[in-house]
Amino acid sequence: MARDVVDSEVVESRDALVAWLEAGCKPAGPFRIGAEHEKIPFYRADHSPVPYGGDKGIRALLEGMRKRLAWDGIEDGGNLIGLYDPNGGGAISLEPGGQFELSGAPLDDAHATADELDRHLTVARSVAEPLGIGFLALGMSPKWSLAETPIMPKHRYAIMARYMPKVGTRGLDMMFRTATVQVNLDFMSERDMVAKMRVGLALQPAITALFANSPFTDGKLNGLLSARSEIWRHTDAARTGMLSFVFEPGMGFERYVDYALDVPLYFLKRGGNYQDVAGASFRDLLAGRLRQAPGERATIADWANHLSTIFPEVRLKRYIEMRGADVGPPERIVALAALMAGLYYNPDALGSAEALVEGWSAEDRQKLRDDAPLLGLAAEAHGRDLRSVSLDMLAISRSGLKRRARLDARGEDETILLHPLEAIADSGREPARHWIQRYEGPWGRSVDPSFDEAAF
Repeated sequence: MARDVVDSEVVESRDALVAWLEAGCKPAGPFRIGAEHEKIPFYRADHSPVPYGGDKGIRALLEGMRKRLAWDGIEDGGNLIGLYDPNGGGAISLEPGGQFELSGAPLDDAHATADELDRHLTVARSVAEPLGIGFLALGMSPKWSLAETPIMPKHRYAIMARYMPKVGTRGLDMMFRTATVQVNLDFMSERDMVAKMRVGLALQPAITALFANSPFTDGKLNGLLSARSEIWRHTDAARTGMLSFVFEPGMGFERYVDYALDVPLYFLKRGGNYQDVAGASFRDLLAGRLRQAPGERATIADWANHLSTIFPEVRLKRYIEMRGADVGPPERIVALAALMAGLYYNPDALGSAEALVEGWSAEDRQKLRDDAPLLGLAAEAHGRDLRSVSLDMLAISRSGLKRRARLDARGEDETILLHPLEAIADSGREPARHWIQRYEGPWGRSVDPSFDEAAF
């Protein structure tokens, strides 16, 4: 989660909210890729969680990275809770349980995201190792209970944590114990946005299956391949899910705005203060009649921050976010960027991806979404399983990347970055199955070896 937006321009109408989203169109390009990933810190000595404070805590980790990177600090109530590059090179932020997130810069190709990730991990390791800190590359913390998980000092998260138990059964697990990788992509027009939203939503269960990497909870097997994805199925239905309306006639920026307006607010940020208005209506704020904040008017910052608190499988802001994947090792983080660039940034590939999911009903898409966390690539709908869908999806992406012909310093195009996903799809064996086999075999039914084998 990147920095909250600061823009005090008052928004007078729904049309202004639509215009703000529409301003994300890039008809002349360039189309860029922004990768984000979270990793769970732990102490290497005893596999315990890393608290915020102390000489070897999360704050010390952030301070060390600030010195190495010469980035500016982000504070909340006097606590350092993030860093950002003033030259537009990305940001580092903290998720509620201390998950350490890189929000990468918008870059020209997947090769550049690989280089960015390598630089980030090199710096992170150089600072973390003297502190005795390592980072897990799993989609859920495998050992610690919710009570054992640290809490970061961010006011927006305190508001969310109070509200989550009112609207779902797993919201706190989502906040404090999961880790994801996302990729953000551009659109050129409203029509292009709609096509990409539809393709992204329909194929998100296939992505969930390819990246399924969270089979442990509370020190034992949880019976799932992606517990992270399953947790999202039980987190605030008003702001999560597969957005069936996106596939209906009339989908566009206005329709998404109407959806977002009906998602309850969490907070208002005024200056450095967060006001808890959880459950309130943005429509009331837009009309200047929010009961919890008399006299307050909606601002552009309120709108941008509100959109960042909506969590569907694919999210629309001034770009499109893919949100279905568990985090994993660096090669899979980069592979997600390559996969989506290949699907989205070549017109023929995007057309082929649309044809791949054409004819799927809302029930088909929802069944795949519901079944992917448990069954992975074996989940079936519309007469196909996700393994065969994934193989087709990867072939389409490969063709799109070939046509893009973006070469690295060695003269290789971006298709080389798809290899980890192609290996998973070819084998039909999700990453979680490897860890389950290790747990049942050499690990002796202990998750502790994951802190060595499933770490960055």
